[in-house]
Amino acid sequence: MEVKFDRLNDVNGRISVAIVEADYADKVKKQLKDIAKNHAEPGFRPGHTPAGLIQKKYGTAVKYDIVNKVVSDALFDYVKENKLPVLGNPVPERNDNFDINNTEFTFVFNVGLAPDFDTHVDKDLHVPYYTIEVTEEMIDNQSNGLRRRMGEQVKGDEVEPDALVKGEIVELDAEGKPLENGIRQTNGILAPKYFKSEEQRKLFEGKKVGDTIVFNPAETCESNPTELSSMLNIDKNDVDNHKGDFSMEIKEIIVLRPAELNQEYFDQVFGKDQVHNEEEYRAALKEMIANQLRADSNYRFTIDAKEAIMKAVGSIDLPDEILKDYLKMQNEALTDETVDKEYEEARPQLEWQIIRDRIAEKLQIKLEEEDIRNVARLMARNQFAQYGMTSAPEDAVERLAGEILKDKKSHDRLVDQAFDMKLYEGIHGAVTLDDKTVSVEEFNALFTAPEEN
Repeated sequence: MEVKFDRLNDVNGRISVAIVEADYADKVKKQLKDIAKNHAEPGFRPGHTPAGLIQKKYGTAVKYDIVNKVVSDALFDYVKENKLPVLGNPVPERNDNFDINNTEFTFVFNVGLAPDFDTHVDKDLHVPYYTIEVTEEMIDNQSNGLRRRMGEQVKGDEVEPDALVKGEIVELDAEGKPLENGIRQTNGILAPKYFKSEEQRKLFEGKKVGDTIVFNPAETCESNPTELSSMLNIDKNDVDNHKGDFSMEIKEIIVLRPAELNQEYFDQVFGKDQVHNEEEYRAALKEMIANQLRADSNYRFTIDAKEAIMKAVGSIDLPDEILKDYLKMQNEALTDETVDKEYEEARPQLEWQIIRDRIAEKLQIKLEEEDIRNVARLMARNQFAQYGMTSAPEDAVERLAGEILKDKKSHDRLVDQAFDMKLYEGIHGAVTLDDKTVSVEEFNALFTAPEEN
C-alpha cells in the first residue's frame, strides 16, 4: 500500500491511495468464510455451502466493501498521523475506468486545507468591554421585586392595584337588575390588575368590602372565550350568550404585603448570616445586579471580539470548489446552480469556525467534563432564580444539573456553550480591553442598527 500527498497550493491538496491484492485479500477471504459459516443458502445447512457458490454469489460485493474500507482507513489514518488541516471530508475523484475485477487499485481524493494565518489574538488587539452602571433605581427595583416575591397575602381594607377581589358575581338584565335564571357565581375571584380594559380596571380601584361594582366581564378580557368561561365558571361554547353587565358584591379583598427588611428575609435572599443590615443588603443587591449584568457585558464582548478578530485577520483563502463539492455530498438537493448561493451564505460562518479553531489551538483551549458541568450548574441556578430562589442549596443545584446533562440534546448544546465560554474567556485574557462604563440605555443602543442617511 502506498499513500501519497501532493500540496497543489495553500488550500488545496491531493491524496492518492494505491493498494495491491495483498492489502485486502485476507480480509475478503475471512469475510466470505464468515458468510459461509453463518448464512444458510437454499439446499445447504449453515457452514456446508460450497466455497465456490459463496464466492460467486457474494465475492464481488464483499471485495468492494473491503477495498472501500481499506482505502478509507488508510486515507483517514494518513490525515490523522500527518496532522493535515483538512476541511470537510476528502472528495474522491471520479474514475470511469474503475473495475472491481482488477487486483490493484489507485484512488485519488481532493482535499481542502485550512489556510495559514495569524489570529492577531494578543495584546496588540484592542476590544471594547462595556460595564453597565448599577444605579440606585436598579437596586430599588430589585429590592421591590424580591420583597414582593417573598411577601405574604393578607386581607386588605380596599382594592389595591394588585389585589385579588372575592365576592358574589351576578348577571344583570338590561335594566341593571339581577337576570332571572342568569349566572350567579357565589365565590367569584377577580384580579383587576390583569384586566385588558383600563376602564374596567378603574371600576374596582379603592373599593372596599361590602361595595357593589357593576362591570362587564367580556370587556375585561376582550371577549376571550377561555378567560371568560373561567371567570364566570361556564362552558366556553356558552360565553357569547353572556356578554352583558354583571354586578359583584365584594366579600373579601386579598392584598400582597412585601417582606419586611429583617434577618429572616436577608437569610432567605442571600443565605444565612451573609447580610445583617440594610446597608449590607443594598451592597449585596448591587453585587447581585452587577453579576446579572456581567452576563450581558460578556455577551457584548463576544460580538465585539469576533468582529475585531475577523477584521484583523481579513479575508482568508478557502478551497471553495472542494467545499462546494462537500456541500453537495451532504445535501443531495443542491445542484451546480444552487450550491453557489448556499456556499456564499455559509462561507462567513465557516471562516469564523476556522479562525475559532486556530485561536483555541493558539490559546491551548481544552474542554474538560467539569467545564460542561459548570455550565449545567449555571443553567440550574438560573432556573432556580426564576422562582425567586437566588441562593438555592448546592445539592439541589447538583441534582438539577445532573438531570440537564442526562438529556443528549441538552448535553450537546452545553458542550458548544462551554467551549464558547472557555474560548472567549481565553480571548478576554489575551487581548487588550478598552474598559467603558455605560448606562443601560447606552448599552442597549449598542444593539440598535445605525440609521441610514
